[in-house]
Amino acid sequence: MLRRKGFTLIELMVVILIVAILAAVAIPIMRGRIDAAKWSEGKAMMGTIATAIRAYSAEKGADWTGTWPTGNDLAGLGFKSGDLTGNYFKDACFAYTITKPTGTAGLGFSVACDATKGQTNYPTSTPTTITMTGNTDGTVTWSN
Repeated sequence: MLRRKGFTLIELMVVILIVAILAAVAIPIMRGRIDAAKWSEGKAMMGTIATAIRAYSAEKGADWTGTWPTGNDLAGLGFKSGDLTGNYFKDACFAYTITKPTGTAGLGFSVACDATKGQTNYPTSTPTTITMTGNTDGTVTWSN
């Protein structure tokens, strides 16, 4: 009598079903991690802008009466074109404001990251914008 070696069709279908179930569970988890990594890059770049704002204000002094750079003028803070270009965000995604609060020591600032500006592979999960607000003494809050 001949013995046949190999897997039956039922065994192969069970293995394919198990692999499909594992993929259906793992892919959404991985996708969420990728979006989180994208936003981590944006937040890191916003932190770099905040550090540049603090250095700029320390150089000029809080009582300086000149015009503070604002908007997308990253060159005003000492950045060159492309300095804030990463895998998911680029210079056009960032804007900032520097304000002198009345009756308060130090300066306030706000940095915004808009994922939809000039970027084709921005994070797909909401939100599409993140805002960092703080002051030059180190207090920072995030919102979206």
